[in-house]
Amino acid sequence: MFTSETLLKGELPDVSVGIGRGTDAGNVERSVAAMSGHDVRVYSDPEALAEDLVRGRIDAAVRGDMSSSRLLPVLRSSLGLREIERAVFMEPTGGKLILAAPVGIDEGWTVEQKHEMAVRSVVLMRRLGMGTRIAVMSGGRCEDYGRNPAVDATMRDALSLVEILVSEGYDAYHSQILIESAVREADLIIAPDGITGNLIFRIMHFIGGAKALGAPVINTDKVFVDTSRVKTDYADSIALAMKLTGGNI
Repeated sequence: MFTSETLLKGELPDVSVGIGRGTDAGNVERSVAAMSGHDVRVYSDPEALAEDLVRGRIDAAVRGDMSSSRLLPVLRSSLGLREIERAVFMEPTGGKLILAAPVGIDEGWTVEQKHEMAVRSVVLMRRLGMGTRIAVMSGGRCEDYGRNPAVDATMRDALSLVEILVSEGYDAYHSQILIESAVREADLIIAPDGITGNLIFRIMHFIGGAKALGAPVINTDKVFVDTSRVKTDYADSIALAMKLTGGNI
């Protein structure tokens, strides 16, 4: 079973990572100290962090506890992106590491968008050595079809997406609304839309106690891992960023 412990205990590539500092809490500094022996640099200036990532002065970046309202617009502009798309790595208590998308409330509202996010997410998962089974969720069980037009639409979208992914060689299936089964059976969970994905993340992490390692931006070749400012230890996020570079160990 691939877990966050597997990720942290494995060898890490020889790469440089920048991490944002936005408070005086000391959590970023303690996390960097825990990664002694690795090239991890602390940034207080969002422009400098984004510029160094884009220009290749660092191999990856982690948001740390820097304000998202300060950093993400700068990052989006520096990368030349119209929008930032993220998927989040989580680990339910006693479970394995999974990736979930979409998690931005304005993301993943069409089959095409969810297909792109699934394909991009699998690329990241393969870099980590994770499994790549994809659970495509909908708003109900199959026997619920016909009860509500909105629910029916999510089922049609899910089945269409599964058909496309399977035709391309991916191991994908329709997991219906059964998130409790999907977190055990799959490695990547594709929610019906960004609102649902965001709710899944919040319920699992803030209420259910699932670990949240971070949410890499998936619509760029640059490695940037978004994190929550409520985290107190960013060592797992830094290790995740290092692994996602695909650098040599």
